[in-house]
Amino acid sequence: MKAIAVIPGERDLRCVDRPEPSVESDRDVKMRIVRVGICGTDREEAAGGRALAPAGCKDLVIGHEMFGRVTEVGADVTRVKAGDYAVFTVRRGCGKCRPCNLNRPDVCLTGEYRERGIWGLDGYQAEYAADHEQYAVRVPPELAAVGVLCEPLSVAEKALNEAMLVQTARMPEDAPGRAWFTGRRCLVAGLGPIGLLGALALRLRGAEVWGLDIVDAGSARPQWLEKIGGRYLDARSVAPDKVDSTLGEMDLIFEATGVPSLVFNLLDALGQSGVYVLTGIPGGARSIQVPGAELVRQLVLDNQVMIGSVNAAPAHWEMAVGDLAAAHRLWGDHVARLISHRHPADDFEVALDHHGTDEIKVVLEWST
Repeated sequence: MKAIAVIPGERDLRCVDRPEPSVESDRDVKMRIVRVGICGTDREEAAGGRALAPAGCKDLVIGHEMFGRVTEVGADVTRVKAGDYAVFTVRRGCGKCRPCNLNRPDVCLTGEYRERGIWGLDGYQAEYAADHEQYAVRVPPELAAVGVLCEPLSVAEKALNEAMLVQTARMPEDAPGRAWFTGRRCLVAGLGPIGLLGALALRLRGAEVWGLDIVDAGSARPQWLEKIGGRYLDARSVAPDKVDSTLGEMDLIFEATGVPSLVFNLLDALGQSGVYVLTGIPGGARSIQVPGAELVRQLVLDNQVMIGSVNAAPAHWEMAVGDLAAAHRLWGDHVARLISHRHPADDFEVALDHHGTDEIKVVLEWST
């Protein structure tokens, strides 16, 4: 079968042949890939950045944001059946630590996990994929147009869920669960797909949402945000450390930029007992200067929390499916407009190169 692979550490993205996977156990699920999203991780890999080929291989099939249709299942599979739409999760546990053995590889303690399309396991930019049933999540057919957004939304779901768990645990008088977000003032920094999907999840929970970025207000991302009830602030007109004087203090900041200087400058906008969630991963090793004493003083005296969040557990993928369904009911086809560019799989080089201000999410189409 056709697949798109890279030799880790090299700028050598190419189409390769791989054996078509098969159902090898009673718990295996095989899917025909429908489409796969492209994100910054894929572009980093294609540029020679962080990636690891499977043991014994020189190249790695990229792609981790997949959506497919089940073609075959093992005799004991109950979660999906042939003909269902579904997604496979990304991370596979180390098999050694307690979180991984409880199906929470997103909080692996050894660091010996593997990730499909990223680290040690072939990904999904291919015609077919197969894996164990525990990594499959069914997607209702009415979400076929947006199912490929499950992976980036799952990252946002985990981040917001962990923020909520911390806040309701330390302030038990607050409303429990999703209701905690109702009426909360929330700032989303960085309006890429994860930031916008974080905004979507927050709006579904009744939060007031402001989005911060450095693009024109009339461009694709701010316009998409405003259609779901969010408001946009251009960081070129308001300095990050002045956001609080412009908008007021925030109950929650959802960071999705990976820009360390911005992360620390936005702390001034976090209110008393606020929570700051970090999902962006900085590139490079450039150092910055921060006012350490002032920063620590604020965190301590204002009872603030900062949480780093990466990847997601199967439960967060289920949350993503649920929120996509709720968003589809509320905003209809607008949700699918987050997928701004679609390319046939053969045009993978064009898809990976395109990164204009009109882009939100780019996908490769493998089958109809």
